[in-house]
Amino acid sequence: MLGTMKFKKNIIKAAALGMMTLGLASCSDFLDITPQEIIIGSKFWNEKGDVQSVVTSCYTHMQTQAVVGRMMAWGEFRSDNIVGGTNVNNNSDLVNLFKENLNASNSLTLWGDFYFIINTCNTVIEKAPAVQKKDPNYSESDMQANIAEVSALRDLCYFYLIRTFRDVPYTTTAYEDDTQAMAQPAVKFDEVLDSLINDLERVQNYAVKTYPTNKTNYQTGRITQDAIHAMLCDMYLWKQDYANAVKYADMVIDSKTNDFKENLKKMGSMASDNDQLIDGFPLINDKSSFGTSYYGQAYTSIFGNGNSSESIFELTYSDELTMPSNGAVSYYYGNAKTYPGIVKPADFITTDLTLDQPQVFRNKYDCRYYENMRQAGSDYGIAKYDVKSCSFSSVNTDIKPTYGDVYTETHSGANWIIYRLTDVMLMKAEALAQMVDDNATSDAAKQQNDSLLTQALNIVNAVNKRSNCQGTYAELKLESYNTKTLMTNLVMDERQRELMFEGKRWYDLVRRARRDGNTSYLVSEVTRKSSENSSAIQSKLARMDAIYWPYNIDELRVNANLKQNPAFGSGENSSYSDSSSK
Repeated sequence: MLGTMKFKKNIIKAAALGMMTLGLASCSDFLDITPQEIIIGSKFWNEKGDVQSVVTSCYTHMQTQAVVGRMMAWGEFRSDNIVGGTNVNNNSDLVNLFKENLNASNSLTLWGDFYFIINTCNTVIEKAPAVQKKDPNYSESDMQANIAEVSALRDLCYFYLIRTFRDVPYTTTAYEDDTQAMAQPAVKFDEVLDSLINDLERVQNYAVKTYPTNKTNYQTGRITQDAIHAMLCDMYLWKQDYANAVKYADMVIDSKTNDFKENLKKMGSMASDNDQLIDGFPLINDKSSFGTSYYGQAYTSIFGNGNSSESIFELTYSDELTMPSNGAVSYYYGNAKTYPGIVKPADFITTDLTLDQPQVFRNKYDCRYYENMRQAGSDYGIAKYDVKSCSFSSVNTDIKPTYGDVYTETHSGANWIIYRLTDVMLMKAEALAQMVDDNATSDAAKQQNDSLLTQALNIVNAVNKRSNCQGTYAELKLESYNTKTLMTNLVMDERQRELMFEGKRWYDLVRRARRDGNTSYLVSEVTRKSSENSSAIQSKLARMDAIYWPYNIDELRVNANLKQNPAFGSGENSSYSDSSSK
């Protein structure tokens, strides 16, 4: 069953909540609607506002702790970045996850909230055309934009599901009646991925390109053409269609570059050297425009203030206590009362700069070391998303970070970023590296290789450069990364530095394993964070099936068509099948 839930009841609840979220829609009499059947009855789907309130509810539900918490856990916690933190022993699901003792009873395997969003989107897609025929104020373009928006949200939810579970139940039909059969078999990863790509290709031109400037946070807090292009870049990277991954990355980069240049024109003489393109890319310089030795501007803009010029799509929260709180970030990463949070950075990352030759960060002048983590006594916690600002000086080679306000225990206004510019840039770099032919013999093919490697290196250098707080920047040289493997590893390392704790790392490792056809690289990275049971983890993750998550035991009990991932036994006894016996 798709999430083992009564969809009608939950759609109404979320639609009502959606009216109150983030200023994306205003309150109305819709909040007074109580009958459960109204969402599918003739009294509701009659005007433009009905459709838009349900569209808004999709974002509301994406903001919930259940959804964001799984985006974090599924995309990050099994990676080398994160280990258990404060009071983690009180959460057996996390303890088992960090030991790779995953089983079908782990609550983090529950996927119902994602299927609820999917069903809400399917409902909008089915109902909107009839509303457009009834309401003269609901234009064809409005309807197509709404359908494109919810199609993208539905596809994003499915994309999270297949990257986590591999094969999943897939439907584009809305479930409106409790009598409808909901027990669907799992559809193969590649088949779902192709469907998602085809869907996004079909609707991309109908999506909103630019929202009005008076719609605060709409441009990055709702789906746009840029967001769809970022998703297509990501999906094509997983499909190993690297030419199309580059194509859609370029569309996003070009769009952001044009916006950046327009803003520079508006700034005129007020623009400083720090407000310029960085090696041709529209990145926010981490160096402050005021003074000569203070850094942290990029962090404060991207993660503190949120909805920055580099943002493509993020779930938007607010410091206002009456608005939704990012409970997932507060619980997992910590807050003013509990820090470090229940998870924290792996020790090999926090101690990296004590080594003569750091393994994660290039050197102590990488701003991201201080922006990603901050010290708490003798321990370290995750600073990203937890603090509202970060600034530090670079004087006489000493780096002294200063952190701004920390979100309270009861309310976190930290946005959760799903796509931002450097993510897309580095996806392009990864695709470029995969297009290199190490067996090239002709001069033309070798020149093509050099071009691909140079483009990828230029991207990595730009991302590195903006976060460099040394007086000069020592550029990476092509002669050190002149093969496909060397460049691939460099891009993987850069993605880890740049996107640390953003729900990307585990997915990057899984994508690499799928491409390599084995888990060797994934295992070598993950076992860096734990020497305690590294041999057991290595044995379990040696099997490709095991890099995905098991289906939850409740889903198996109600859906006879769902067959457990073979790495996790039958599922009935929550067992894990050791790969060594296979």
